Amino acid sequence: MVAALQGIRIVEFAGIGPTPFAAMWFAEHGAQVIRIVRPDEQPVLGPHRDLLNRGRDWIELDLKRSEDKAAARELVLHADALIEGMRPGVMERLGLGPSDFSANPKLVYGRMTGWGQSGPLAETAGHDITYLAITGALHAIGPATHPIPPLNLLGDFAGGSMYLVSGMLAAMLRASRTGRGQVVDAAITDGVAHLMTMISGLRLSNLWTDRRQVNLLDGGAPYYTVYRCADGGFLAVGAIEPKFWTRLLSLLGIAPDSLPDRADPDNWPAIQERLAQVISQRSRDEWAEIMESEDACAAPVLSIDEAPRHPHNIARRTFSGYEPMPAPRLSATPARVRDGEEISAEVALQRWL
Repeated sequence: MVAALQGIRIVEFAGIGPTPFAAMWFAEHGAQVIRIVRPDEQPVLGPHRDLLNRGRDWIELDLKRSEDKAAARELVLHADALIEGMRPGVMERLGLGPSDFSANPKLVYGRMTGWGQSGPLAETAGHDITYLAITGALHAIGPATHPIPPLNLLGDFAGGSMYLVSGMLAAMLRASRTGRGQVVDAAITDGVAHLMTMISGLRLSNLWTDRRQVNLLDGGAPYYTVYRCADGGFLAVGAIEPKFWTRLLSLLGIAPDSLPDRADPDNWPAIQERLAQVISQRSRDEWAEIMESEDACAAPVLSIDEAPRHPHNIARRTFSGYEPMPAPRLSATPARVRDGEEISAEVALQRWL
């Protein structure tokens, strides 16, 4: 079966977090990705398999050695795209910047950073939490008392990797039509700010208060939050629409007319307290059984270990064992996972030519 990106050749300069995730995504959809790693580089996660590095072969090259740098250049000269996540200027100092590959005019040069290639913070260190901090997103997430980082899903992977992927796909599509590549400057701060478009729009319309746990989607609303159950587990409730809210109350055994008007945010704490009292009387799994297959928009909060065993995830093969499978699903050219192997630059080039 021909994969969606079969024939696309990408050189990945090994990094952490968002760059390997983007390279993994391309490889799962059929691109030939060669990962260049430093000699004797140890996996970020220790001796166990790093899932972010699945799906592509790798080459050990010391880019400070002229012959290894020449091998990397040769691969890039025959590639459709490049992925790198160095601080601005590092690739240029190595002689591997965008202007060093004018002999490959169709090259799409994907650059992944936290702050971007320009701006006052561009050359300073940072991590997911600091990138989120200046976008307004971190301020909006967590309990009223203090912000909480949403793992590194929002920054590194949603605002980083997937913006790099979409930008490179757009650039490669244009290159296929014009023969001209371009640089993709994917900054996590830009991506997260863009992801905040809906929330920013609500704020501009005075439909969002610039505080935590007082809004529709931040846990402030009693119909969109998480409740503790009798066993210490949690039930997630997202019954925003009136018909789902009505069904939820019915399953909870609460008469709608016994609650104050939920349209008034001043009533939210009292409504939330009432629901909390009822939900605390049963275990998480008891509520899960009651809510299952009901249009109440409620679901048990599963742990990382539990999620692969949920019947819906099993039916869709969302996991293989405990390993997440590729997404999204393509009907004619489904993505797949394969293991890579260490190869030489010569072998990599032979496969491409």
